Order: sequence, then C-alpha cells, then structure tokens
Amino acid sequence: MPPTPVTGPASTGPASGPGTGHARHAGRPAQDRPRGGPGGGSGRHGRRIRPVSAGSRPGPRRRVARHWPQYLAISPYYLIFTVFMLFPVLYTVYLAFQKWDGIGDMHYVGFQQFRFLWDDPIFWLSVRNTLVIWVLSTVPMLCLALVLAVLVNSTKRLTAFYRVALFIPSITSLVAIAIFFGAVFSNNFGLINAILRSVHMSAVPWMSNEWTIKLVIATLMTWQWTGYNAIIYLAGLQAIPSEVYEAARMDGAGPARIFFSITIPLLRPIILFTVVVSTVTGLQSFTEPQVLFGSEAATNPNSGGPGQAGLTTLLYFYHQAFDNNDFGYGAAIVWAFFLLILLIVLVNWRLVQRKERRP
Repeated sequence: MPPTPVTGPASTGPASGPGTGHARHAGRPAQDRPRGGPGGGSGRHGRRIRPVSAGSRPGPRRRVARHWPQYLAISPYYLIFTVFMLFPVLYTVYLAFQKWDGIGDMHYVGFQQFRFLWDDPIFWLSVRNTLVIWVLSTVPMLCLALVLAVLVNSTKRLTAFYRVALFIPSITSLVAIAIFFGAVFSNNFGLINAILRSVHMSAVPWMSNEWTIKLVIATLMTWQWTGYNAIIYLAGLQAIPSEVYEAARMDGAGPARIFFSITIPLLRPIILFTVVVSTVTGLQSFTEPQVLFGSEAATNPNSGGPGQAGLTTLLYFYHQAFDNNDFGYGAAIVWAFFLLILLIVLVNWRLVQRKERRP
C-alpha cells in the first residue's frame, strides 16, 4: 500500500511548494532526510544553516587577534633569539668591514680585512690543522659508531644499559673531558706514558709533537661523539624490517654481505645526517685545544700548543678577537670559515647522496 500522506505545517521559505517540505520525504526514515538544500535549510532547532563562503573566513589579522594568548606565550623565545643570536650574527657582517678594538671608534676599511686574511699564513695553518683534526676524528668516529650500533642491535639483553653507556660521553662536560685527557696524555705524568714505561717502552711526547697533538684532540672528539652517533644508527637499524634480513639469509647471504648490501644502503639517509652533523661540529673544534693549550704560554695564550699544532680556526678567531682586541678581523675570520664549512658540507652531501649509476 502506498504510504499515507502526512499532513502538517507547510515549510516556509523558497524551498516550500508542491512536492516539497515534510510531505516530500514523509516515507523516508528520519536519519535519511536532508536537513537543508543548496540554498540553506533549517537546522536541528529550526535555525537556518548558511553556507560558509571564502569571503566570510577570518583574515590573518583576525586570526592573530583570536590567538594572541598563544603568540604571547611563545614570544619570549623569539625575543631572546633575536637579541642574543640573530642580532649578533648580523652585526658580525657589519663588523667584518670595520676596524675596531672594542672600545674606540670604528673605522670602515672595506675588504681590507679579507685581503689580509687571504695572505695570512697563520689563518691557513689553522684551517689545515682543523681539517686534519676533523678527518682524524670523524672517519673513525662514524665507523666505530656504526659497528657499535650493529652490535647493540644484535643483542637481546641489557640494551637499555648499553644505550645509556653510549650516550653518557656526549652529555659530559667538555671542559672536564679535556682536563681528563690532558692528564692522561701528559708528557711527564700521564697515564699512557706510565703504562708504556711499565712495559719498558719509551714515552711518547703526546703534548709536544705536531702530529700527536692533533691525535690527542681527535681522540677526545671521537670519545665524546661516538656514542651519540651510535644511538642514531641504532634507531635507524631498528626501523629496518626483520623480514629483509630473513629473506637475505634464506638466499644464502652471510653477515658481511648483509651488512654491505642491505644495512648500509638502507641507512643511507641516517648516514647522510650523521656526516653533515659531524662535519659541522668537527670543524668547530674550539674547547678541546683551548682547554689543553689555552694558558700554556703567558705571552702568547691560545696559540694551539707547541708549533701551533693545535691551533684551530675558531681558536685563532678567539685569539685575534679577545687576546689581540681586533674584533673586525675576528669577524672576517668567522665568516670566511663559515663559507668553508658550507662548501665542505655541500661536498659531503653530494658524495653521500650520489646515486648509483644505472647500466
């Protein structure tokens, strides 16, 4: 039988008329009935629902005014960042073209600071020392970190203990670490030379030879950051599905084949990240040589030890700016070294991200 027509109050508005209103949907369940047409209809409580047009959306000013408590809550960070970080960085750009001793008037010298920098043999000596220390520390550090991460990932017990033990050196005070290494590698009373004498071997002049000074600084940096990179590699290893390794073992791949053909390619983004971060931090070595050799010479402090073998670029900047009070030249050193770091990071990025040639 056809449904009995339901009579009731006629709907008002432009949507009313023959075949419209409640009579039109009388035979349909309530949950299937439309609540408004294209031109707007009545809501649940009889109020009309108006479509939201693009012009009625709140503008940027209104949104800022609506969320001003949230912006006010995060504003201290941006104020501190602007005053203590952004402004000093921009000010050094201006200072690099001035000659200033920190007290008197500034004198504009243009590019003379950079021309003198190009002909400064000590600056290039510091750059060479920095690059050598960076290579001696970064390459063994990343290789050792990857090996430690693979070993920890293969264990099933005490994994939390190993993670904490690997991460402790990176949160230890760098000054304390440098003082400890200075005592361990001391020429006369160091622990290493004491062990060498106990086995009837000659002592090594760790803190007076050109190459052993660089080796001590590189060893210090390797000890501090190996665990940090191992934790990052461990997180990347745990993200690799175990089915991949199981399939490789079923195909007869050994541990070495799995490591070089599966682990290394799948960890390529992680390796890229650690290479870039290690490049930036390794080239900015300052505290290590400053603590080891900062006050060794009263007349020429922060010179990098005997023969200036430990003089890094940032230590040379500190020596020029705060020992010689030549802030303009110090700013020029910093910006020239920043461009060098940027160039090295880009080269490392291209080398690590180099795609395999397709046949």
